[in-house]
Parts: sequence; structure tokens; C-alpha cells
Amino acid sequence: MAATTEELLAYDRGHLWHPYTSMTDPTPVRLVTGASGVRLTLADGSELVDGMSSWWAAIHGYNHPVLNEALARQAGDFAHVMFGGLTHAPAVRLAERLVELAPAGLEKVFLADSGSVSVEVALKMAIQHQRGLGRPERTRMLTIEGGYHGDTFGCMSVCDPVGGMHSMFAAVLPQHVFAPRPPATADGVPGWAEAFEALADEYAGEVAGIIVEPLLQGAGGMHPYPAECLRVMRAVADRHGLVLVFDEIATGFGRTGTMWAADAAGVSPDIMCVGKALTGGYLTLAAVLTTAAVGAGISASESGVLMHGPTYMGNPLACAVALANLDLLTSGDWAGNLARINRGLEHGLAGARDNPAVVDVRTLGAVGVVQLDHPVDVVKAADAAAELGVWLRPFRDLIYTMPPYITDDDDLALICAAVTRAAEVA
Repeated sequence: MAATTEELLAYDRGHLWHPYTSMTDPTPVRLVTGASGVRLTLADGSELVDGMSSWWAAIHGYNHPVLNEALARQAGDFAHVMFGGLTHAPAVRLAERLVELAPAGLEKVFLADSGSVSVEVALKMAIQHQRGLGRPERTRMLTIEGGYHGDTFGCMSVCDPVGGMHSMFAAVLPQHVFAPRPPATADGVPGWAEAFEALADEYAGEVAGIIVEPLLQGAGGMHPYPAECLRVMRAVADRHGLVLVFDEIATGFGRTGTMWAADAAGVSPDIMCVGKALTGGYLTLAAVLTTAAVGAGISASESGVLMHGPTYMGNPLACAVALANLDLLTSGDWAGNLARINRGLEHGLAGARDNPAVVDVRTLGAVGVVQLDHPVDVVKAADAAAELGVWLRPFRDLIYTMPPYITDDDDLALICAAVTRAAEVA
């Protein structure tokens, strides 16, 4: 029997946990009944322009015929097969495509089933690689304050231990080494680099690798930093024999204006994690790319194999739609389109600076951020945006947008107006 909207929402409120939400006093949710292009259709028939790309994943919007066809075609063949001892064309072709697109030297591919899992795998890779080189004492990671890498335990351990959302778990997490957060502008890089290098010198004998979100820290505060910092990290990693890990789950596939955030610095990491936009928001999938040297180090460890293997590793449906998604992205002028979106964000958000509660307005690629001088009232801000016909999901002291790449100029202007309005009431 079909349930009414009210019945569905009532059961949801009583039984379903949503991300970062109280079970005893949950925040309201909206019931989605359809989605197409950049618009979400709600149960009451209204539509909202999606300013979030469904947490930065749906870069081509919703119900895209190319992605639909790829998914249906693969479902007609087979939906899943275990990856242990078996392989299939979608996985092989996706790996080939990722290697073609990736920064130079990244040629080994591990297909994970979520962004958090990919970071867990990357951490294990770095430690296992050091074991293979005869350095089992190197078990810690060097990272930077303000970072966010996921919600599982290994991921939480390299998130910001004080200001991050996982600080309550600090006592039970592995203790890693945290350098200061990179500066927002180039004039602060020399002082930051000196502190980062000193910390690396001090802990080099204990540290297996460096892990960061390159160029833009995401859920830790939407904090961009100069590309020169990545070159510093590369030099430090080379000097001490550390594995350099770039978490490009949020930044990859053009989001910051270049295909990879690493490209802005002209450096290649030893390990790179990708996810979110990989399947265009259709299915959960992530990948970890490594150099041949990292692969050799892992294989030289006592196990002789990488000790990880998810049940849904290399899921054919996800691989097929990911391959179609990447072809869709690269077949057009993606860089020009991202530059267009960036210009629209810069222009559309400029007026938010007139709000006395706004402490900063910043853009990078297809990312627009308005930072307030107080924590956002998420419900009030989302409601204000929805009144203008836009879906936003603020957090901390930030009201931000990461729109789908297919967002046209009119809808982009509407998104910017909604961000500005939400900042006024939040």
C-alpha cells in the first residue's frame, strides 16, 4: 500500500538516522520524489535547484540519459560479481581511464566502495609500503590541522583532532602528527613551510607518509590554500622517504578548476584517493591510485599482498557508470565551463560582503563559500534558500555551494542569491 507523504516523513522522523543528526530531536527533512537536470522535485510538487550536487557528486545533474543508458546496459549483463579471482571489462576500462587522467606516475588502481574506505586503504598502503622497505617503526602520518578525510576510525584519526567534528573520539584514535593549517595567501607560505619542515624533521623516523586534501580543505572549513604548499609537501616527502597521499575525493574531476587539485601545483602524489564525482552521483565508488614504487613496497612486506578487499570492490554497475561519467566530463570544454561557473560565483556572491555578519567570501573553481562570524542555524538557512527555490545544506559557520557543472547562468545566479539570503537569516 502506498504511503502518504505525511506517513513517510513521520516514519522517517521516528526511525531513520540522517547524517550528523540527532535521533531524539532530528532536524526536518524534505521528501524528494524526482530529480532531473539540476532540479529536485519534492512531494508537494515544488522544485529546488540543487546547489550542493548531492554533496559534490552529481556533477552532471540528475537523470542524465548517457549515465542512465550506461547503468541500464550493464544491469542487463550482470550487476555484480566478486572481484577476488575474477575481473570484468568495466573495471579494467575504468582503471585504464583513471590512469590516463591521473597525474604522472599513478598507474596502479585499487577500486574501493566509498571515499572513507579509499582513505583507509591509502593509510594502510603507506604503512605497509614502509614495512616492505624495512621500516616497520614508521606507523604514523603527518597531516595538517583543519583537515577532513571521512568518518571511519582511520579517517577520523587524520582529521583535525581539536576543531574537527570527531574530537570526542580523540582518546581512542591513533595519534598522528599535525602541522599548522596552511595559510590562505602566498605571503604566509614561507613561515608555514618552515614549521612544516621542522615537524617533518622531528618525526621522520616515526612517520610513514603525509596525507592532505590538496588546495582545498573541504568539510573542515572550506579553506583554500596556495599551491606552493603542495610543492613543499612533495619536497619534504622526497627528503624523508615518506609516501605523499592526496585525498582528492572532493577536489578531483575539475571541482577546483583543474582536473586535479594537484595539477595546480604541478606535482604528483604517491597515492591519490578519488570518489564523490567519480560516478556522477549515481552509485558509491572510489579509487586509490598509486605509483609502481608504492605497489612494489607493499608487495615486499611480510604479507606479500595488500591486505584489503571490500565485498563490492569493483562493482560492475558503478564502474560502468563511472566510465560513462568520465567520458561525459572530458568530451566537452570542462575547463572553460568550470571557469564560467567560477566567474558566476565571484559575481553572484560579491554582494554578500555587505552583510556585517560575513567575515569572508571566497571562491575556487566551482566552489563558492560565505563564512559568517557565528555558527549557522542550518534549518533557518536551508528554509530561506528553499523559499527562493534552491537547495543548500550549510554547516559550521559556512553557507556554501558546489553546483553541478551543467548549472546555467540563470540558475547559478539564483543559487548565489539563495546563499546571500541564507547568510542574512542564519
